[in-house]
Amino acid sequence: MTTDTAPRVAGANPTNGTGTWAVLLPAGRYDAERLVHHDTLELTGLAEVAALPSPGDQVAVLADEPLRLVAVGRVATPTLRPTEDPDDPQSDPGPQTLVVTYTRRAFDEPVPADTLALDGPVTALDPGAFQDLVDRLGPPPQRQSWLVSLDLPIEADSRAEAVRLFWAYVQELGPQELPAFVSPYGDELAMQAFVLGAEANQDPEEDD
Repeated sequence: MTTDTAPRVAGANPTNGTGTWAVLLPAGRYDAERLVHHDTLELTGLAEVAALPSPGDQVAVLADEPLRLVAVGRVATPTLRPTEDPDDPQSDPGPQTLVVTYTRRAFDEPVPADTLALDGPVTALDPGAFQDLVDRLGPPPQRQSWLVSLDLPIEADSRAEAVRLFWAYVQELGPQELPAFVSPYGDELAMQAFVLGAEANQDPEEDD
């Protein structure tokens, strides 16, 4: 028989064994997560954080200035990756890593979370406060089919070379500079250009 003597975290929920937490994205990370689809969020450099979520805990992912909810997820893996030197048992462990699997994204339409008081990059939340925050997202939007295209005029001496140059430009320029064109499937007249994850006007005449 063992006795649990570890201090309980404020965000722990004794009814289901999971905790509820707020995780603040580092500066600049919001744009990176918004531009490219990722299944998981991985954060490092949390060695100074006193307590971290455990696998299965629920996480509200927040962006700052202003504070807003941008995603919800669950902790997917252990938060500590030991990298001690096997030849030196007294060496320090590696940096703590938090991995969150997204269950709901709201990067394009975040909701305000300015009523929260955060203690740092990771903060335990009361389960009721966590649920109130998640409820602000409302029901998930209905998924639909979209047509997404990227057209680049490329000079090359063959079709194969043109394709190679195409992928080189895509890798080099990426979503920060290349406009992608998206329209609902079956409604190509509603096509809209996106750059940096937001609608972008590509008609120079309309800028005048």
